[in-house]
Amino acid sequence: KQSWKTVLFLAYQSLGVVYGDLSISPLYVYKSTFAEDIQHSQSNEEIFGVLSFVFWTLTLVPLFKYVFIVLRADDNGEGGTFALYSLLCRHANISLLPNRQIVDEEVSTYKLEYPPQTKNSSRVKRILEKHKNLHTALLMVVLLGTCMVIGDGILTPAISVFSAVSGLELAMTKDRHEYAVVPITCVILVCLFALQHYGTHRVGTIFAPIIVTWLLCISALGLYNIIHWNPQVYRALSPYYMYKFLRKTRKSGWMSLGGILLCMTGSEAMFADLGHFSHLAIKIAFTSAVYPALILAYMGQAAYLSKHHHINSSYQIGFYVYVPEPVRWPVLGVAILASVVGSQAIISGTFSIINQSLALGCFPRVKVVHTSEKIHGQIYIPEINWILMILCLAVTVGFRDTKHMGNAS
Repeated sequence: KQSWKTVLFLAYQSLGVVYGDLSISPLYVYKSTFAEDIQHSQSNEEIFGVLSFVFWTLTLVPLFKYVFIVLRADDNGEGGTFALYSLLCRHANISLLPNRQIVDEEVSTYKLEYPPQTKNSSRVKRILEKHKNLHTALLMVVLLGTCMVIGDGILTPAISVFSAVSGLELAMTKDRHEYAVVPITCVILVCLFALQHYGTHRVGTIFAPIIVTWLLCISALGLYNIIHWNPQVYRALSPYYMYKFLRKTRKSGWMSLGGILLCMTGSEAMFADLGHFSHLAIKIAFTSAVYPALILAYMGQAAYLSKHHHINSSYQIGFYVYVPEPVRWPVLGVAILASVVGSQAIISGTFSIINQSLALGCFPRVKVVHTSEKIHGQIYIPEINWILMILCLAVTVGFRDTKHMGNAS
């Protein structure tokens, strides 16, 4: 059992490692949603519909799915798709991977807390064990899920840093801004990947204060905009506004949902990074800090836009539009730092996932460096780090646009 002091310190550190990605989604969600398919209109049906979708997505996926259900299914403290698969393989005879040797049963990790029940085993287990096709299908789903999380590890750092740096567009002409944003983003990404060898512990301690500052910043901005522009914006949290939004926008509204999906990018990092922390620490950090701050931020943006109908292009619906002039530059600075931190969550998750797939024989042998003396799950993989960096730079230079990166995600 960990003491409360340890749990709270881990929760504080997890803000820097696990939640950076989720926390910075307000930078690009509205911008991606209103990019091509739908327009902001006088009736406010679009903006309130989008707010309602964002609220319910954040409530159902990170809060209910991850915090209350998925985080309980850990494999000796490890999380992620492969951890879930090896947990299933241990309780049911469905493994297709050659990792279950007689010697393994002696290893402490493989010992079951309770002896397996033979008489009244569950119906699902019997069906899974009986049909060989299901074994293959399950493994394919596991591999696909793993590849998608690794794919996220390439796209997320690019989109988050790019969105933060694109705040410079308010201070430059459009031609100059196009030449400045991509090189600055690339330099920041190279610095981020170069920091990885210090390990999660040191990186988390440096990064946590940045995310705390960012969460306070977006909460304060959200509250200010709600009170100043439209205190009635809370009504849009009703699911009825989602129906109104789809009824009005039809196919184009359906196409724009890809932008709304971006509000929960990084929620899989909560499960993948479980080995770096503990599930109680991750739960405390999400419910007490991240979730309330995000909801306030999205409500504040919607409140501002509901009173500014002249803003209708995605070039104008950026995050920085609703930041008051006197604090715009400090917020830009914090946003760039937070976006760097945001990329950390998925990079740490990628290391964990590749380490698990290595243990199950699904990945070529690579060097795994343990960076912490106390926490077994805190690791760094040099080859993967540099491959991710090259691919991130390729995505940034190739797409050069938040909308395209969002669609790829």
